[in-house]
Amino acid sequence: VKIRGFRVEPGEVESHLAAQRGVSQCVVVVREDRPGEKRLVGYVVPEPGAATDPVALKASLAAVLPEYMVPSAVVVLDAIPLTGNGKVDRRALPEPDFGGLSSGRAPRDAREEVLCGLFAELLGLESVTIDDSFFDLGGHSLLATRLISRIRSALGVELTVRDLFRAPTAAGIAERVGEGGTVPARAALTAQERPGRVPLSFAQRRLWFLDRLEGPSATYNIPVVLRLSGGLDAAALEAALGDVVERHEALRTVFPSHEGEPYQHVLDPEHARPALTRLNPEADAWDEAFDTAVRYAFDLEREVPVRAWLLREGPEEHVLVLVVHHIAGDGWSMAPLLRDLGRAYRDRVGGRAPDWEPLEVQYADYALWQHGLLSGSGGTDSPLEVQTDFWRDALSGVPEVLDLPADCSRPAVASYTGDVLSFEVPADVHQRLVRVAAEHDVTLFMVLQAALAVLLDRMGAGSDVPIGTPVAGRD
Repeated sequence: VKIRGFRVEPGEVESHLAAQRGVSQCVVVVREDRPGEKRLVGYVVPEPGAATDPVALKASLAAVLPEYMVPSAVVVLDAIPLTGNGKVDRRALPEPDFGGLSSGRAPRDAREEVLCGLFAELLGLESVTIDDSFFDLGGHSLLATRLISRIRSALGVELTVRDLFRAPTAAGIAERVGEGGTVPARAALTAQERPGRVPLSFAQRRLWFLDRLEGPSATYNIPVVLRLSGGLDAAALEAALGDVVERHEALRTVFPSHEGEPYQHVLDPEHARPALTRLNPEADAWDEAFDTAVRYAFDLEREVPVRAWLLREGPEEHVLVLVVHHIAGDGWSMAPLLRDLGRAYRDRVGGRAPDWEPLEVQYADYALWQHGLLSGSGGTDSPLEVQTDFWRDALSGVPEVLDLPADCSRPAVASYTGDVLSFEVPADVHQRLVRVAAEHDVTLFMVLQAALAVLLDRMGAGSDVPIGTPVAGRD
């Protein structure tokens, strides 16, 4: 299963849990009691007469497993519930009571009271004490980043994920804040005063530059393909698509330039509503229809960066193809995009326009905030200059091409054509890799990246090996 981006084998966690002293039976499952919050939970039946402490079991697992493989909670049962055919009845396994793990002192001042409230809100608990560990109550690294963001807004200070791992309690964080161990929070992201020409964010500028350099292409398209079964109101769907584009300025922004300098131009909603292209492909033409849609080349200077096709397979079977250019969204953007499209469609089918609250900030506001944040007071000591100097130094001398014994010559022009090569890692090798990761307090990903660097070095790439990794930047 996949939890927070990590692949986890519950059976492997079960084997470690079963090896703990006093455990007679156990099972490890993934629960999603709160939508979008997947958690690993262990259930144990103690040996007769054994006193089993869930907190101690978690601590023992944390000593041999990476953080993402340690269950958020361990629940002690009298017996594992079974179905009629003798298999584990996963639906009958009780929801863990994280609140029951809460124990400690009450908040002693306003700062600790605020922190306890933030802990409880994110963890879905009624209350927590100042001595409760965020991670013992079901917190994990992704929730940690959200907690840090809430603390920034509430207390006006900057924390890192490392700070939270070192002091995972409200008391510990309050002490760190009180001792001046944090820095003042950066300016909050709010609606900005718009100049005549809004600059591109730095991420947008990279994509605009590549578009100018290589010309329009499908390289940075993000396609979403949805099968729609049942009755469909195509007119309502097209109107809903227009509603979403009206709501999110990024989806109706074009990128012209003035004297060589690009800027964001947000179109009026009436001039930006994308048409829903309706197709009835023959049985042997579906591949071509899909290919044409997902490979559409946007003209970023004149076209809105979103398009949609509706392919009809039968009276109640359709396929919707949405394509968004990366200059207007990313992988994480797809969830709010589809959520808003679904709501707008339901409202349009009901004969009304969606009545949603206006967004507090738009992407153009973020771009202006980002420029202000990084430019600082200007000059050589601005955050942008300091960070740029760091990377100039760190990347100095990095080879443009790794000299590897490839089985074919590099083309003069990149084709962006890739392939997938599947192979299996033997179970015993995987277990040893996990053990190495646990011993060095790193993730399995970090171990594999180190191994890749060593392999490339031994294949002749040298000792300076740049490895690119896609990340979701949500700092």
